[in-house]
Amino acid sequence: MKQKSLGLNAFLNGLRSVLNIIFPIITFPYVSRVLSVGEVGKYNFSNSYVTYFILIAELGISTYAIREGAKFRDNRDDISTFASQVFSINIISTIGSYAILFLSLIFFSKLHAYQASILIFSIQIIFTTLGTEWIYSIFEEYTYITVRSIVFKVLSVVALFIFVRHRGDYLNYAAITVFSAVGSNILNYLHAKQFCTIHFTFKIDWKQHIKPILVIFASNIAISIYLILDTTMLGIMKNNFVVGIYSVSTKLYTIVKNLIAAVLTVTIPRFALLWGKRKVREYRKLLLQISDVLALMSIPTAVGVYMLAPQIVMLLSSEKYLRAVTSLRLLCPALVFSILSWVFSSCVLIPANRESKVLLISIVAAVANFILNIILIPKFSENAAGFTTSVSEIISLIMGIYYSRDIIKGLYIKRFWLDILTYTVGSLSIVLICWVGGILFSSTFAVIVFDVVFSILEYALILVGVKNKNAMQVLDYLFTRRKR
Repeated sequence: MKQKSLGLNAFLNGLRSVLNIIFPIITFPYVSRVLSVGEVGKYNFSNSYVTYFILIAELGISTYAIREGAKFRDNRDDISTFASQVFSINIISTIGSYAILFLSLIFFSKLHAYQASILIFSIQIIFTTLGTEWIYSIFEEYTYITVRSIVFKVLSVVALFIFVRHRGDYLNYAAITVFSAVGSNILNYLHAKQFCTIHFTFKIDWKQHIKPILVIFASNIAISIYLILDTTMLGIMKNNFVVGIYSVSTKLYTIVKNLIAAVLTVTIPRFALLWGKRKVREYRKLLLQISDVLALMSIPTAVGVYMLAPQIVMLLSSEKYLRAVTSLRLLCPALVFSILSWVFSSCVLIPANRESKVLLISIVAAVANFILNIILIPKFSENAAGFTTSVSEIISLIMGIYYSRDIIKGLYIKRFWLDILTYTVGSLSIVLICWVGGILFSSTFAVIVFDVVFSILEYALILVGVKNKNAMQVLDYLFTRRKR
């Protein structure tokens, strides 16, 4: 099978991420003005609660399927057998997930106030399973899902302005969110037959699949604790207003992180393929390139978000959410550490069949997050949640480096660390530009435009000035194309 261009895939996945960003950029300012802070809190609590059951249904299958399926993608019979077995396990776990969800709604009285919105969000569980997006990752097929995203995002925006017009319409907002996220997954299932034949089967090689799937599942549960538990704990220990405030911070943080992560996501199947075929030299070369590019992007982005936090909150929500600025700033370090930590977990440890190490890392980070939240949330509310998330990501990164040390030994050479220093110093210029922008302009939009444009220009000039290899490659490409 001919390998797809990583550059093209990164662009397509980046475009998909931009679409996922545009949707909340268009919708959230509108929704935050139409709905009350408490209704936004209900929406986010229900969404975060259902996320746990989506994790149960997924059972770590996606990560496992991408790693193992990449080895079979050149043989339709083999990939069809593998995909059908994995899909069948996924169906069984989905049924179990719904059973646990319905029991929780019956026995936990505090959830009764959220029951309607939880049931709406629960539609995602079955549609995520039917979507089999791991098939598209295995075959590095991003064109179809990008086009699909465009269509369903446009339909969702139209539906939002029609059906969310008054306070109390948060259930309509929840339904539209579900439609936007998984509405096309039936089409995914049908379209996936172009790559392999998927059907439910009882002929499952449980011995081969179940152990790695459960280890990865346990890791995903632990990771979700410090990614989602903060919102859940705020809802239990505080109130809907605090959850609504923190939801602004996490939404903006997630938007930015997912945009950067689009570069990383498309490389994961390639890492699994290269390591599985023992192409170690190509694997290490790609790992160094991806690490460098992600550092180049994440460091200045974190600094920029920190400096522009008040303007971003004002632009994408409203003045009543300005309290979210502090927690957003506390999440900024996590933008860098979470992306780099993801490199070691998804691109090094998982392809090397070290999912048990990923589990250990996730447990340690999750326990630290939980303990710190218990201690700090009563006094510092949403700011505690932002701080503990960043601490958890730092722990994950340090442990990821430690357990990958034999694979990456000698890989991150002096030049790489000099590049990190360059990106850090270059990012300091963003602080100066944002300070100037705040003096020159009073308009929120004008400040953002000035700061973003001139920060990018200044950062690029610094990289070109020190002859950073990534910047020079971009220049070479542009000049070569212009000559043609």
